[in-house]
Amino acid sequence: MNVNLEKYRGKKICVAVSGGRDSMALLYYLHAHAEPFKIALCAVNCDHGIRGGVSASDSAFVKDICGEWGIPLDFYKTDCVKSAQKNGLSVETYARDWRINCYFKAITKFKADAVATAHHMNDNAETVLFNLARGSGLAGLRGICDCKHFIKSGESFEIIRPLAECTRAQIDDYIKQNNIPYVEDETNGGNDYTRNYIRHNVIPQLEKAVPSAVKSIYRFSRLADEDEKYFNDIICARNMINLTIWGGEICFCREKPIFTRAAVTVLKLLKEDIKDYTYGHLERLYDLQTAGAGKKFEFLSFIAYSERGKISICRRDMLDLKQCNAVAFTDYTLCGRKDYFGQYIKVCNGADLQNTAEYLRNNCPTNLEKDKIKALKFDADKIPANAVVRFMQAGDKFTKFGGGTKNLGDYFTDKKIPVRFRGQIPLVASDSDILIICGVEISDKVKITAETEAVSAVICADYARL
Repeated sequence: MNVNLEKYRGKKICVAVSGGRDSMALLYYLHAHAEPFKIALCAVNCDHGIRGGVSASDSAFVKDICGEWGIPLDFYKTDCVKSAQKNGLSVETYARDWRINCYFKAITKFKADAVATAHHMNDNAETVLFNLARGSGLAGLRGICDCKHFIKSGESFEIIRPLAECTRAQIDDYIKQNNIPYVEDETNGGNDYTRNYIRHNVIPQLEKAVPSAVKSIYRFSRLADEDEKYFNDIICARNMINLTIWGGEICFCREKPIFTRAAVTVLKLLKEDIKDYTYGHLERLYDLQTAGAGKKFEFLSFIAYSERGKISICRRDMLDLKQCNAVAFTDYTLCGRKDYFGQYIKVCNGADLQNTAEYLRNNCPTNLEKDKIKALKFDADKIPANAVVRFMQAGDKFTKFGGGTKNLGDYFTDKKIPVRFRGQIPLVASDSDILIICGVEISDKVKITAETEAVSAVICADYARL
């Protein structure tokens, strides 16, 4: 087994060790070659609690080995099954997210440069074949990259795969030659999971029919990775993707390969574990460009809208705000509240009102650009005592500045406010009478006149410019 360690020279590497043969081969190899490459080693072990006492025994084995080899170890344990049920996630998804979080904690604790996992060439082949069978596009055929970047708590860290160019047979030979101890995970031996079936049945038969198939699949996955990087560079150069506090936006593009890749990127940014999208979904998104402004496409947990020169994709749970309770307007005027269910809204008067521009410069929320915030001044004495802040409801009426009352939905249409924003815009309301559409306009009923004595302003996102 020959691993290129030159690119890791002088780094501190935290090895993710389960105790299985692959991770033990990696730990042994790095330990044996650490001195000539000036590599500092540490390790992390994550007990998911899925196999009960067996996994606890595996962790004890890892602890003993690391102690014997003089490798600092960080250890984490949880009950992934119980936590996954509690959070409404699959065990696989919760375990992966928890494991990544443990890696981040370990790399922070040890001040390491990267976390190393033992993924190898056969793992890559399993991933490629599995994704291909599920109908994945080229992005899914990139397999397992030899390096992946993650961001946690605003900090970035790397997961590296030093064994990415090694086959399972090479690792097995290395284990035997060096008499490396390891524990066996019995769940890897069955055919209960799709990956296990591919591992024990599909790949061995493929290797019999086409020798070195695993290596050929690896070469193909690297070519697919190069192609994807090429398209992603185009997407970045054209600034095709824009993330907002509500979701992601994709600029219109008639080149389908580029547009669909941009769409996949947005879906993964909105929901990292997204796997169930299909090519049919991507085609519908592509066709939405010619469907006309305001048209929408609902799929999976998303809603996509066709707008002026862009497709906006939002997570459905971020748009379903109908059940949000109303909040008394006095919470903003007297108590200083600054949000309404994730939307920035601030009422200011007195000293703050004297220099609204300066206030925005010093207090603008980080998720909004300063030039996309709007301050609306109004007569504070004209706001009824029963006024509340809430979202749009059926039957809402709005008296336009200058006169004329109409349905709130019709007013939004006249103002060309995108459909996806309408249910998320905070409103100051007295029953069904809308007095202020935050970030858009005030009602004629609360406008400032020569008789106004108390001037206030409500600051919110400028929905006409988002």
